[in-house]
Amino acid sequence: MQWCQRWDTMPRQRGAGFNMFRFLMGRLAVLIPTFIGVSIIAFSFIRLLPGDPVALLSGERVMSPERHAEISHQLGFDRPIVVQYLDYLWGVLQGDFGTSIVTKKPVIDQFFELFPATVELSLCAILFAVILGIPAGVVAAIKRGSAIDQAMMGTALVGFSMPIFWWGLLLIMLVSGMLQWTPVSGRISLMYFFPPVTGFMLVDSLLSGQAGAFKSAVSHLVLPTIVLGTIPLAVIARQTRSAMLEVLSEDYVRTARAKGLSTFRVVGVHALRNAMIPVVTTIGLQVGVMLAGAILTETIFSWPGIGKWMVDSVSRRDYAVIQGGLLVIAAVIMLVNLIVDLLYGLINPRIRH
Repeated sequence: MQWCQRWDTMPRQRGAGFNMFRFLMGRLAVLIPTFIGVSIIAFSFIRLLPGDPVALLSGERVMSPERHAEISHQLGFDRPIVVQYLDYLWGVLQGDFGTSIVTKKPVIDQFFELFPATVELSLCAILFAVILGIPAGVVAAIKRGSAIDQAMMGTALVGFSMPIFWWGLLLIMLVSGMLQWTPVSGRISLMYFFPPVTGFMLVDSLLSGQAGAFKSAVSHLVLPTIVLGTIPLAVIARQTRSAMLEVLSEDYVRTARAKGLSTFRVVGVHALRNAMIPVVTTIGLQVGVMLAGAILTETIFSWPGIGKWMVDSVSRRDYAVIQGGLLVIAAVIMLVNLIVDLLYGLINPRIRH
């Protein structure tokens, strides 16, 4: 009898695995044309800019027609535009995103040298936003219409409305200038030097074993984290409140309360899990917002990540970096959205069907 029961559950287990696989393949099928579209935009970026792309890429302002034709042939600009794009796409698929005309290094190598700094800042910012935003939204929903609700949502609206550059400069003047609690810029004090192991300063400072290195890395991370995480914090709090208000009015929540379950169990077990799908969607969308906001945040705090790298590349007219960096950042955002889609299936198994 037990053998029959196990045999009866096997088709359902295989069906669940097949549904998850089909769900994943469907999301990947959407990402492929999206990536191709982004590659077309990145490829066309230089050609849409004013000026001669040959002169910009070569770094020579004045050149003879013979020299212009020579560089055009070297860069492949004398070939049909479709052939150029296909060669570019084929190189991207092989991991070749171009070479910087300033450093003469491959763009992909520079990207992964600087990407850990941006990832560290973005992870701390999103944790800051999630840890504060979700509880704030839940409390505001439970206390709907009260002074607590109005105070939290009003604060969230102010946080969402503040420009990043203004908020960053204000915190620098107040916290770093007047109070002198945190450093102004950089990732760690110049007193500490150790070879990078992971690229994440918090981890590398711990591995270095130098006294005070980890504390210095944390102090340098505080203000950029607050500045970058303020807008996502406000968005997550407001989205959590809206989702919770919708779920708390459902029949199964009223039934759970009628059974005498505690408020913590009703909210934390029955309501919050069903309200998490739009919240997870919001968190996934904020990754793109953070990568865009990191450009300003890293510039304000001299944070050596991909945001500052892209800004410096614009000022240096290093368009190969801008073109390749834009495509790699887009690929990262698409990967994060794919992970969010998979989380949908884990939170609510009905989505897989």
